[in-house]
Amino acid sequence: MLKCAAITGATGAIGMGIIKALLDEGSEVYVFANPDSKRNHVLPRDERVHVIPCGLNGLKDFVPENGMRAEAFFHLGWAGTTGPGRDDMKMQNQNVAYSLDAVELAERLGCEVFVGTGSQAEYGRTDALLSPSTPTFPENGYGMGKLSAGLMTRMHARQRGIRHVWARILSVYGPYDGEHNLIMTIMRELMEGKAPEATAGEQVWSFLYSEDAAKGLLAMAERGHDGKIYMLGGEETDTLRHYLEDVARVVGREGAIRFGALPYREGQVMRLRADLSDTVRDLSWHPETSFTQGIEKTYAWRKA
Repeated sequence: MLKCAAITGATGAIGMGIIKALLDEGSEVYVFANPDSKRNHVLPRDERVHVIPCGLNGLKDFVPENGMRAEAFFHLGWAGTTGPGRDDMKMQNQNVAYSLDAVELAERLGCEVFVGTGSQAEYGRTDALLSPSTPTFPENGYGMGKLSAGLMTRMHARQRGIRHVWARILSVYGPYDGEHNLIMTIMRELMEGKAPEATAGEQVWSFLYSEDAAKGLLAMAERGHDGKIYMLGGEETDTLRHYLEDVARVVGREGAIRFGALPYREGQVMRLRADLSDTVRDLSWHPETSFTQGIEKTYAWRKA
């Protein structure tokens, strides 16, 4: 169990899940938050949550005050995760530099472990069951940046005697997720009384509830093997159409989604599944929340 941890990128679905999991364990957390972010208001008001106004560009120069120590550093912060930013090569390259800055800050904080968050985008398009050994051929700047960050922070951490664990995460959804992500977009439009447009939905995917992802990252900090990559994804596998129909059913708008109204985009990933065997064996972790349960929780959060 961690007594204290540090985190970047805390206001998203996974970051908020990590904070909740840490507080549930009785831990303290230092949150490095972009002072210009419009999402900082979602951070919990708790005496154990120490919000530090420091964006990614400030990590390099941040000097911890006397007595400011943490055991683990969770690096989730990343710019250009959606839209044109995903192929902004200079921005993605800067993200790699920020990740290296995060490792150096972890050292100054006295952290024993650095947990970095990668992505399915590191692989590019493949029908293979994704595992740490699956060949990586990223097709956009975002995936290239994540792949580079994983490799370079591993070496940077090793040089500093810090245990390094890298997560490759597939299709997370849940409270505090970005408004432009698929599940949130469909749910919002359904709640607004609209008829969302979608592809035919033949993609075979798995989804992971955000709090389950957070618990997986916490397990990596506590039990993950140094230098290892772990997959984080759902155990359920189904067509995207069935998943979205479940969203519509929970919202009470069955039949409202217009499947086939949108074409598949160029380079559409049709299969997205993770091999969780190493993750389950090393970390004693597995997803606890079914997709339906997660959608019900997300819908309840949106209505609140």
